[in-house]
Amino acid sequence: MIDVQRLRRSFGPVVAVDDIVFKVQKGDVLGFLGPNGAGKSTAMKMLACFLKPDSGTATVCGHDIITDPIGVRQSIGYLAENAPAYNEMTVGGFLNFVCDARRINGQARKKALDRVVPLCSIESVYHQTIDTLSKGYRRRVGLAQALIHDPQVLILDEPTDGLDPNQKYEVRKLINGMAKDKCIIVSTHILEEVEQICTRTIIIARGKILVDSTPQALIEKHKCSLDEVFRKITSTKKTA
Repeated sequence: MIDVQRLRRSFGPVVAVDDIVFKVQKGDVLGFLGPNGAGKSTAMKMLACFLKPDSGTATVCGHDIITDPIGVRQSIGYLAENAPAYNEMTVGGFLNFVCDARRINGQARKKALDRVVPLCSIESVYHQTIDTLSKGYRRRVGLAQALIHDPQVLILDEPTDGLDPNQKYEVRKLINGMAKDKCIIVSTHILEEVEQICTRTIIIARGKILVDSTPQALIEKHKCSLDEVFRKITSTKKTA
């Protein structure tokens, strides 16, 4: 469902993403890991058509990110690292605005809202303005907008950032529940989260993919925790 072909992006002299290649299929939950500045968010923004690559391309559900960005955006739900929202809108107003943008109308809109609001546990703040919400509730509203059209592909950048332990558990449970029917990429710094929800793991540093494996295979190979595996690979592995 996602096919990344030599994707590259620079910012001035800094190469943020350097000719990465990978595929993600339906049923995969890919943990996209790396230290700060590794290129994770840049890669995800290119897949979501928020940034254009310098070279290379990718297809999402058969839609090319360069020649068919509208098709890509229709196929994905994207939660950015710092998901923007309109502070003066109520949660309900914002989700209805997202429905307008995605042309979800009439009974389909009612069904979408009836599904996603309890799914993301935002009933209690539905009529509040976004500027009154805690960081955790803002994150849940961001997740709701990514899920509202029931997309085939989810790209989630730090989906549990700012959530309390109970909320983290609920979001992880939600991702696990959706996994068999969707293709999901999750970026996170919480390695425990990767072990709980991810079927695959890519570790990226300095714009290059260093490892593409499974969490369990990495733990067994290195005979240590995933946290230790991550530190070992990102601190000692050299890229060409």
